[in-house]
Parts: sequence; structure tokens; C-alpha cells
Amino acid sequence: MTSKTQSSEAQQTTDHAAIRKWVDERGGQPATVKATEEDGHAGILRIDFDPPDEGLDRIGWDEFFEKFDQADVALLHQDRTRDGKLSRFHKFVRR
Repeated sequence: MTSKTQSSEAQQTTDHAAIRKWVDERGGQPATVKATEEDGHAGILRIDFDPPDEGLDRIGWDEFFEKFDQADVALLHQDRTRDGKLSRFHKFVRR
């Protein structure tokens, strides 16, 4: 599912391959917020870019997508900024 929002050029997707490609193109890694992890399970999802954020734990894609699907969220992301540069803008939204 990919669709454009009316207020910006951001796109929303739940497609795992598309999400991984977007993150990989920007040098990001799947991550979780350390303070929200529970019983060894991923907490609040984030994408970590270099330099690494000390408040995040990087996790594998399998764990990331398991939590992503359980949380019933989508990735809202922007491919390029208005001036054509690669954008890192993203956030997780309810489906």
C-alpha cells in the first residue's frame, strides 16, 4: 500500500521490501528505543542513522518487521526534500 498524503509529498507504506530499501538507501538501521524494551522484546520502533543515537538499540530486520506488523503501523516517509536532496524524514503512523 503506497499513497500520497494531500498536505505533503510524503508517502505511506507497509511494504517490507520498500521500507528496507528506503532505509538502506539512507544508511539507516532498524532500531528500538532502549527505555521501552520489555522482557527482551523490541520497544518503540525507530530508524537509526549515523552517528548512532545512544538512546536506541539497533535490531535485525526480522525483529523490526515482527514488531512493525504487531503494532499495526505504516511508515510515512519522504523520498526527496524540496530542493531535490535525499530526505530522511519519516515517522511511524497508524494504518
